[in-house]
Amino acid sequence: MCFMCREPKRLFFIFEAPVEFIAEQDEKIMRIWGKLWQDNHLLRDMVVEDRSDDTRTHKVFHALTEICQEFDLAEPIWLDANVKDFQRHAKTRFGQDSFIETIEFDALEIQVIEE
Repeated sequence: MCFMCREPKRLFFIFEAPVEFIAEQDEKIMRIWGKLWQDNHLLRDMVVEDRSDDTRTHKVFHALTEICQEFDLAEPIWLDANVKDFQRHAKTRFGQDSFIETIEFDALEIQVIEE
């Protein structure tokens, strides 16, 4: 409030976002980080970006497929524990019990790093 005229002050802020910033907000980008662990050491990792209009579940499955193809692995089986961990924390680890074949690492971990 202005102390001289006793009228409320009106402040106007104009924010002009760059076109690239607006375009990035409109896109629905999901980034999923896939990691191979052995003895608490990171063996390999990669990030998968998905800009499609699919559902979150489809994006996760597509990313897991791409990660497994890149790491030359069979796709793991989603156990109840994996589903619960992923729903709660957007992150899960697939150990030997999630793979049909014998694996040469301790765990495959996937984590959503951006939605």
